Amino acid sequence: MTMKDIAPGLTAELTRTVTESDTAAKLGSGLVPVYGTPALVALMEAAAVKALEGCLSAGQTTAGGKIDVRHLAATPVGMTVRARAELVAVEGRKLRFQIEAWYEVEKIGEAVHERFVIDIEKFMAKARAKRA
Repeated sequence: MTMKDIAPGLTAELTRTVTESDTAAKLGSGLVPVYGTPALVALMEAAAVKALEGCLSAGQTTAGGKIDVRHLAATPVGMTVRARAELVAVEGRKLRFQIEAWYEVEKIGEAVHERFVIDIEKFMAKARAKRA
């Protein structure tokens, strides 16, 4: 499959059991021992990445460019969270996803996430040049 085959409608889901290391208190994003927003964002992005598995050419990947996230509800340690990403738009190299997340009791988050298809070698060459 190649970039031209990427079309709206691709989906993926990921689940994770919330541990102490996922809490706002451990991640430095707050003081409470519930699922932290940084962990939620990481799960959401990972679901978007998974939706593209097998769709990119050799030497390509995607990089996150923007995420507009709403963290709607607290999730206690020990609960299982689930994020579902759906590709809703393709504009050249820019891919836009709609993502929702839940745990056993309620919806905990939603996001619009943009990723960009990149050439790994070119991307890394630019990154390495910044150290010079």
